[in-house]
Amino acid sequence: MFDEEMFKFNIENIQNDLAIEGMEITKNDIEMFKMYANEEIAMPDLIQMIKNEQLM
Repeated sequence: MFDEEMFKFNIENIQNDLAIEGMEITKNDIEMFKMYANEEIAMPDLIQMIKNEQLM
């Protein structure tokens, strides 16, 4: 498992950095990454989830 405090800190920094570039990380994006970090899903599943999300 990962350190939740460190994760929140890093996500805030990443969100700020991407916002400067006009990009946004959603709560759904964060939840998908948490699932991957907790080894609840594998990389191919994560990629498929991202592809499906972009189609909507």
